[in-house]
Amino acid sequence: MSDTTKSGYVVFANGDFRLFGTARFLTGLAYQMQAVAIGWFVYDLTRSALALGLVGLAGFLPAMLSALVSGHVADVYERRIVGSAAFALQAVASFGLLAYALSGAAMVWPIYALVVIVGTARAFANPALQALLPTLVPGPLFGSAIAWNASLWQTASVMGPALGGLLYALGPKVVFAVAGTCFALASLSVALIRHRPAPVTERPKVTWGTLLAGIGYIRSQPVVLGAISLDLFAVLFGGATALLPIYAASVLHVGPLGLGLLRSMPAAGAVTMALILASYPLRRHAGLRMLRAVIVFGLATVVFGVSTSLPLSMACLFVTGAADMISVYVRQSFVQGETPDAMRGRVAAVNTVFIGASNELGEFESGLLAAAVGAVPAVVLGGVATVGVALLWGRLFPALRARDRLLTQS
Repeated sequence: MSDTTKSGYVVFANGDFRLFGTARFLTGLAYQMQAVAIGWFVYDLTRSALALGLVGLAGFLPAMLSALVSGHVADVYERRIVGSAAFALQAVASFGLLAYALSGAAMVWPIYALVVIVGTARAFANPALQALLPTLVPGPLFGSAIAWNASLWQTASVMGPALGGLLYALGPKVVFAVAGTCFALASLSVALIRHRPAPVTERPKVTWGTLLAGIGYIRSQPVVLGAISLDLFAVLFGGATALLPIYAASVLHVGPLGLGLLRSMPAAGAVTMALILASYPLRRHAGLRMLRAVIVFGLATVVFGVSTSLPLSMACLFVTGAADMISVYVRQSFVQGETPDAMRGRVAAVNTVFIGASNELGEFESGLLAAAVGAVPAVVLGGVATVGVALLWGRLFPALRARDRLLTQS
């Protein structure tokens, strides 16, 4: 094994990062398993597509509505404690779902209420943990830590749905029990992190100024603003995931098994690229490579849009996942590494909402456009728009295009 490859694993010698990574993987697994179980559980109770849509809304709205407060909390209170408490609350909600499944009740509103609790806890966990990660490892290992962190999440995203579906065969209560246990273990892992920041001697008052400081900081930093907005519009225009069932049924004619293969490809590409970046971090031309990765993402989306071959379509989706991981890697490095520690929580909260909103709105945009012009033109137009956005952003944000290293202190 070469020294370069070995260096990709050095970050795991850091005990705090091992605990952080363990929590990241366990919660990713729990989120994905529980999402599958809640979806099936709600549909079994209601047989309503609208009811399924309301599950997604119940999970997303808390993150959007609490973004300013959750970011402020992550910057004022110890992030390790905030993250651990948020995971503990999610464990409580999962065990609440378990209790409800055991009760045999047929009402759906308690499930929505518990999903809101999960979404609220997640809204506080995300900025706290995003802001915590840069403080756990030394600067030279930060790029590797970002890549491994993303890889652990993407691996859980591949495994979680399959495991959730498998366990659901034993009943939803089994999935909720396993998810609750994963959240509880994640809470313990974060609580055991040894890093202790200097205590906050004076907590700033909660004002509109302090709450909006994250947005103000992003607007004042062309590199960070360019990276976040580029990723937002790329996902908004280039997301073909919502239309995969149509492609599986009417374009590729591959049925449910083919749909499963198609859905797994972006995550597989992302995991592969994350592992490569963990061992071979980007050293130069970070901004330009992000722009090029978004262009590749858009081009692969266009080819997928016109493909009538399952192997080619799978390859295109694999490439979109790999290209998106480069974009995520660079963006997260800028957001988490560039931002002053006192601002990281609020900036991370805004970043989380922007990217979450682009995913939700991207699916809505794809569905709306497909209803108007058809699935294939919608995907092709989305890919072309993504390429156009990347080219435009290269001109609108010259600081992003010219940015050489991931961290200014590198």
